[in-house]
Amino acid sequence: MSKKKREEAVIISKREISAGIFDMWIRTDEIAGYARAGQFVSLYCKDGSRLLPRPISICEIEPEKKALRLVYRVAGAGTEEFSRMDTGEKLKIVGPLGNGFPFTSDAAFVIGGGIGIPPMLELAKQLSCTKQMILGYRDRLFLEQDFKKYGDVYVATEDGSSGTKGNVIDAIRANGLEADVIYACGPLPMLRALKQYAAEHQMKCYVSLEERMACGIGACLGCVCRSTQTDAHTNVKNKRICKEGPVFEAGEVDF
Repeated sequence: MSKKKREEAVIISKREISAGIFDMWIRTDEIAGYARAGQFVSLYCKDGSRLLPRPISICEIEPEKKALRLVYRVAGAGTEEFSRMDTGEKLKIVGPLGNGFPFTSDAAFVIGGGIGIPPMLELAKQLSCTKQMILGYRDRLFLEQDFKKYGDVYVATEDGSSGTKGNVIDAIRANGLEADVIYACGPLPMLRALKQYAAEHQMKCYVSLEERMACGIGACLGCVCRSTQTDAHTNVKNKRICKEGPVFEAGEVDF
């Protein structure tokens, strides 16, 4: 039975943590009690001209407080509207949506790149295995102090202003890091490189794909990606990111 709920959430707090990136805690009735690391929620705008909800990945879950943390980048009119809202205002939301990350007891890399970093924080919190967090940025850092609560953190920046100059794989190599499993979310070039790295090192690899979504429940087929196997829903080689994903075993999908 689906645990998806439609609720009116209340903004607990909101702040800008980097240029154009906002950190918002919301209080829910039930969604926080069902949510898992890697899932997302869809938020509706108050502006009636914006009919479709905005999918935002879950950054942290506090079920005992009935609270969710959402960290998002302003990328259009919808997220810009959310960034202007104040503590105490209400938001209509649906969730939790999609499938989250499977857990492992094997040593793991928890890897995030850019705005793909926030969805990895709850996973870092919940994994009880040996884990190393590798975070990739263009330049300005955010959330790295939050990750340090749960293990060793290694940073890569494109301009070399912090950590290793380059990308997350450069950071892995520069620091001589080893693991058995990769968990990752970020831009497609990063995920492609990690998929190849995992194959070369006989590692399991789980990726969270980000895509523009419309319905968020798998009905509209607006967020399909290519799969390596025929999908039972469409009878073609497709996977619906909002329904079968956003988390996939890397070998399931072709990107």
